[in-house]
Amino acid sequence: MKKIYYLSTCDTNKRILKELNLPKDFIKQDLKTNPVSEKELEELHQFSKSYEALINKRARLYNERNLKDKVTKEADYKKLLLDHYTFLKRPVLINKKEIFIGNSKKVVAAAKESLI
Repeated sequence: MKKIYYLSTCDTNKRILKELNLPKDFIKQDLKTNPVSEKELEELHQFSKSYEALINKRARLYNERNLKDKVTKEADYKKLLLDHYTFLKRPVLINKKEIFIGNSKKVVAAAKESLI
């Protein structure tokens, strides 16, 4: 599978997409217009082995709902990810059998390297 989940309204995601210069065979899914489905979330979980790894703990809603101490189980993280697109750490890139989650320089560099 070759797919990227991103947010088209996020300048950081736009910059990373431009930097990655994805091949045409990549599927691009804008989370704002097409949120992740339960089936897609299960696929992401198979790659990451953890719903928590997919959670954006810096999301405004995460802080507004005061979830830092409340959410502790994988089932809770899954529910949040299905509840609102903002909880998914972005971008999430799947290249064949590898997954790259988030926008840190290290993750983006590794994703870029996997595309070569």
